[in-house]
Amino acid sequence: MPKIINKTALTKKSQITLPKQIRAILKVKPGDQVSFEIEGKEVKIIPLPSLLEENFGKVKPKRRPENYKALRRNFEKKVGKEVLGEY
Repeated sequence: MPKIINKTALTKKSQITLPKQIRAILKVKPGDQVSFEIEGKEVKIIPLPSLLEENFGKVKPKRRPENYKALRRNFEKKVGKEVLGEY
């Protein structure tokens, strides 16, 4: 039988709080999803990967990202010309 690391009680709504030590071992945080596998009278808690993290980078952008340094240089040149034209 596996070692009992921590124990917890059910609330009135049949909810449990995963102890901090268990959350650290599973590397889960608030908002993460887990699944449960039942084997006889034992339950395994399995962290589910985030869909965002799982699919990150799979979609190619429709266009290349803006070159903000070039945009800034062009903006500054145009503003400079406007200012010089006013004097």
